[in-house]
Amino acid sequence: QVQLAESGGGLVQPGGSLTLSCVASGFRLSADVITWYRQAPGNQRELVASITSATGTTHYADSVKDRFIVSRDLDKNTVYLQMNSLKPEDTAMYYCKTLKRGIHYWGNGTLVTVSS
Repeated sequence: QVQLAESGGGLVQPGGSLTLSCVASGFRLSADVITWYRQAPGNQRELVASITSATGTTHYADSVKDRFIVSRDLDKNTVYLQMNSLKPEDTAMYYCKTLKRGIHYWGNGTLVTVSS
């Protein structure tokens, strides 16, 4: 059974850092693309970053470029989102997602709150 589980969210002050984890189970990360999304209250879900498991190729939204880093550890079957220089507008629920055989699999999300 394909599952994704996010963790690592929490409360952080502006300018601080957090690293989120997305652990995959039921499949091995190989050629998969894992995508991080976020959704703030009252807003639509937006793409944050993605990584191709096989090559490590990454993509970032303009709003997080140069602040966030997405990486993967194939041995741990885990994708990470390192978030630096956090801003209040980064406050959101963060989700990871993959697409396998035409089905989108989402984790339950982890909440990131950036506030002083």
